[in-house]
Amino acid sequence: MSHNIYTPFLEATRNVFHLMLDLSDIDEGPAENFRYDDTLNISIGVVGDLKGEIIYKFPSDTSLSMVTIMSGMEIDSVDEFVTSAISEIANIISGNVLNLLAETDINCDILPPVLKLSEDAGEYNISNDFCINTSVGPVCLGLRLNS
Repeated sequence: MSHNIYTPFLEATRNVFHLMLDLSDIDEGPAENFRYDDTLNISIGVVGDLKGEIIYKFPSDTSLSMVTIMSGMEIDSVDEFVTSAISEIANIISGNVLNLLAETDINCDILPPVLKLSEDAGEYNISNDFCINTSVGPVCLGLRLNS
């Protein structure tokens, strides 16, 4: 099942980054090379056929570049505005993923985004990190889901 989950996340992230940020040079990257210090971590809860959370890990530089593109203003620090904008990107990606999963009869809903300050060490059927590289920097997605 994890491959069925992974593909929609990659597709939805590519689509949202292309439509919202005009980023088309997007490829996968290994999670082991991702730097986890100084990241803005946004958690989207999942309920339904799958339960758990998706953690979007945006390095500060990537977050600032994305919000600069979205707002048309030069942004130089991660603040409430940046956190809100990045949370909305994570929310939109998650909604798109769940629409793609519904086409395969996996029906879920998402909860509002929250700032994630630490990782819990729970047990999950699907526990996988994968990263996406863009021209403005990498983003890592952590899937923590139970069926």
